[in-house]
Amino acid sequence: MARVAELIYFTGPMDCGKSTLALQVAYTESSAGRQGRLFTMLDRAGASTITSRIGLASPAEEVTADLDFWRYVVSELTGGRRVDFLVCDEAQFYSREHIDQLARIVDELQIDVFCFGILTDFRTELFPASQRLVELCDRMELLQVRPRCWCGEPATHNARTVDGVMVTEGSQVVVGDTDSAEVAYQVLCRRHHRRRVTAQVAAVTLSPEPLPFEPA
Repeated sequence: MARVAELIYFTGPMDCGKSTLALQVAYTESSAGRQGRLFTMLDRAGASTITSRIGLASPAEEVTADLDFWRYVVSELTGGRRVDFLVCDEAQFYSREHIDQLARIVDELQIDVFCFGILTDFRTELFPASQRLVELCDRMELLQVRPRCWCGEPATHNARTVDGVMVTEGSQVVVGDTDSAEVAYQVLCRRHHRRRVTAQVAAVTLSPEPLPFEPA
């Protein structure tokens, strides 16, 4: 039987290696002789690039509100340029219409689409594009690299901070962790996300646990 293309969503909290895996997938697919296109949106390093926190980087097409993935790929194919797969990083920032276009590319053109992104925002609410990916993807892969909260527990939630203090209001999309950013992000376990205890707050307010015995 002929191989069937897939729409796959690789997801996890921040710092779990999504962009690293995106670049690895692009490298592996290209090494097999396949030709693809890389896309990203609002990468921390700026437009038209995929970067990972371990230092890997690659040029990519910047996704904008008026980009139509379907028209882009059809234009490439009718122009005689081969397209075997798409790697779409920071997919949580895309629109629902973008995701519908990617699903159509998989179904009608039999081109694999690998998406990488975060499920929920700093308010623990689903990004619209992530919700649409969950609804449409052939399968969803939870990345196995698990970042840790400052307390040592596995981190599951993304927190937005201003001067180390967690905030729960504001625009859903604000790029942080850049040289000029006024906001930053960190990953927390659910317990400390609920209590709004960031690493900075913990360092100031938490005292060491008492020893379970009297010191000599």
